[in-house]
Amino acid sequence: MTPTAKIIDGVALSKQLREDVAKRTAALKARGVTPGLAVVLVGENQASQVYVRNKVKACSDAGLHSVLEKYEAAMTEAELLARVDALNNDPSIHGILVQLPLPAHIDAHKVIEAISPAKDVDGFHVASAGALMVGQPGFWPCTPYGCMKMLESIGYDLRGKHAVVIGRSNIVGKPMALMLLQKNATVTVCHSATADLKAMTLQADVIVAAVGKRNVLTADMVKPGTVVLDVGMNRDDAGKLCGDVDFAGVSAVASHITPVPGGVGPMTITMLLVNTIEAAEREAGVHP
Repeated sequence: MTPTAKIIDGVALSKQLREDVAKRTAALKARGVTPGLAVVLVGENQASQVYVRNKVKACSDAGLHSVLEKYEAAMTEAELLARVDALNNDPSIHGILVQLPLPAHIDAHKVIEAISPAKDVDGFHVASAGALMVGQPGFWPCTPYGCMKMLESIGYDLRGKHAVVIGRSNIVGKPMALMLLQKNATVTVCHSATADLKAMTLQADVIVAAVGKRNVLTADMVKPGTVVLDVGMNRDDAGKLCGDVDFAGVSAVASHITPVPGGVGPMTITMLLVNTIEAAEREAGVHP
């Protein structure tokens, strides 16, 4: 099957958005404000170390001030909560990100709830989730926010379209469904207990696959012309990075598709920068 789908290039779109962040950062610096992000890493998780390194580099590339705090896995919950409290009260820090997963003895929910909602640039705080739920200004979680920007970049009008989200996590699936709903899509959320996934996806105009499972979406599950966003990060048998979607098959049917790597991944870090600059602008009383 010959691919017909246009690729939505997350690297190119990220570059564009990061240039905008750099401009907004320069404008704030001219007013004497340097936007600051604190990234807190507890323990030695290899993947987390890579993510954190990329986040810190992206910050400095865009002119933001970033602080990386690394702690031993033995750090206590009380010590971590005390650090978060200190960062909440640090005027040079506008965004706080505690890298997940945390060691088992630390309650991640408690730590996220300790972050000031005004600095919750990951969009994981209950206050941020509530703001998204009722359509108030808050911080949107970076991955689904990146997906919305990708749809916007191809000029896709969601009004009246049927969007199917595969996955119901608090980090991607649920907020994704709410964002699509906000743009007047009709939304179906599918998950491990969905009786007939294929019956749902065949009705979809837009599909977001976010379950972390290879080939959860194959060509026979997609109607021609569908837009497919692949949030998954997996490895194939050869150890190569791949998503949740059978890319070769689905790209012969879809109208647009995001690749893995180079699709949603770069957008996640970019939206973190967008949320951080927005936090700094709000704090400074500037509205872009």
